[in-house]
Amino acid sequence: MTELSRAAGSGAVGSSLLLSAEPGAGGGRRGVTCQRAVVPSGWESSCCCSSPSPRRMPFQQGSARTRQRTVLLVGIVVLLAALVLAVVLASILTHGKQKVSPKMLKWKDRGTTKNLKEVILGRCYNYVMERYTELGDKDCLKIWESLKHAFIYKNPCNITAEDYQPLMELTSHPIPCNKSLFWSKTSDLAHRYTKSNPNFLTLEDTLLGYMADGVSWCGDPSAPGINYESCPKRSECESNPISVFWKLASKMFAEAACGVVQVILNGSADAGAFRSTSTFGSVEVFNLNPDKVSAVRIWLMHDIGGPQRYC
Repeated sequence: MTELSRAAGSGAVGSSLLLSAEPGAGGGRRGVTCQRAVVPSGWESSCCCSSPSPRRMPFQQGSARTRQRTVLLVGIVVLLAALVLAVVLASILTHGKQKVSPKMLKWKDRGTTKNLKEVILGRCYNYVMERYTELGDKDCLKIWESLKHAFIYKNPCNITAEDYQPLMELTSHPIPCNKSLFWSKTSDLAHRYTKSNPNFLTLEDTLLGYMADGVSWCGDPSAPGINYESCPKRSECESNPISVFWKLASKMFAEAACGVVQVILNGSADAGAFRSTSTFGSVEVFNLNPDKVSAVRIWLMHDIGGPQRYC
């Protein structure tokens, strides 16, 4: 370390300079940093010089950046690998569940009508917008949802009247007195007659019957909840979706009847014109309200050239 000092005469300003140098690599000396202080005359001053902090070499900075990039790259690769692994595992698990999912139940009758939703909605809109515009306030979409919820994902042998109760309430409408026509084993004749004579209405001429006539449906506990392959016959289980539906619809139709009621029976049927096991004999007859129905007129029809039997 070398100290240099300068002094001025009396009243002059003095200053001192302190220089220091330290050995550097290879025996040389590093640079020094000096500060000069100005002090009043007569005072002794000194300045300390210190060597600056060593600076990082360019190759060292480049090496640090490379390490940071490498660590970042490895992190991204690990994250991507984890995501790919998660997707693969999810796919395997989902595929495995599909394989072990229960199969659709097998029955002896035809399955759910294809495009059932479109059929029901189309008939509903046609009925309330074209045939009976006074029923235009009916919500066809809500009617369809009510029907679907009555059977979807349910065992088709465990359907109850309560399942269809919301549907019955949504589709109910008044039946004019003296217009109710019931039938048994004479479906084709009865419907041809009401088609040409609007003074009478069968169950299938009401909104509920019009939508459901000729179509079928049933659910299944397994996905997708609707069985399009097969549905149970009444002989397989009585509490199936179709049997419960028509029994409840027939009950509601009979309860709404008033005035003179018409009935068309088949006089040529082998089991007789009136059968206590038929829908008319077991449901509709017992739900006619005697306080509202004044008379029942029975039309006994025979096949042309066929046997003639009586009630």
